[in-house]
Amino acid sequence: MRAGSPGLLALAKLLQAHPPAQPVELVAYTLEEPPFFRSSDMGSVRHAQALKASGRPVRAVLVLEMIGTFADTGDSQNYPLPGLSMLYGSRGDYLAVVGSVGQGLFVRKVKAAFRAATGLSIKSINAPSSIPGIDFSDHRSYWAEGLPAIMFTDTAFYRNPRYHTGADMPDQLNFPRMAEAVRGVYGVIQKLSAP
Repeated sequence: MRAGSPGLLALAKLLQAHPPAQPVELVAYTLEEPPFFRSSDMGSVRHAQALKASGRPVRAVLVLEMIGTFADTGDSQNYPLPGLSMLYGSRGDYLAVVGSVGQGLFVRKVKAAFRAATGLSIKSINAPSSIPGIDFSDHRSYWAEGLPAIMFTDTAFYRNPRYHTGADMPDQLNFPRMAEAVRGVYGVIQKLSAP
């Protein structure tokens, strides 16, 4: 269990205490990691296909990827392309919301609701899947079905050099900022579920 799963559990507790105006479905997926990533065996692929087939309206899919690594020092944040550090900075002190090309308005709405709920720094990007990392999580499964989906992430291996190694331990997570990330996502859910 890594940062996204505990965030989902904390979010469930908040939603139980203060239910939003519209129904919310919380889903934990299996088989997101290699060798299953980008295959039809991913839990999110099957969920996205089932949602699409059901015909139920979907306002938004919010995917919690890695949300627990933060660093306030310079040069703690890496990027897949040169020049992105000029736009986003060299410190890994923020959460990112990632959307696909064409989701600009949706991502701005999500970012505004997140900012209204917490002081945690959030930055956003809308980019094509050809940029490494843009579709490296379950949100890609919903994009494939034409559903509105975004990913919340601490940028995983672009920030955390211990990512997917034996040295990646829970005591290195920033729990206060994770709590703020969850508070921000909860604010997004409340805003998006408003009638």
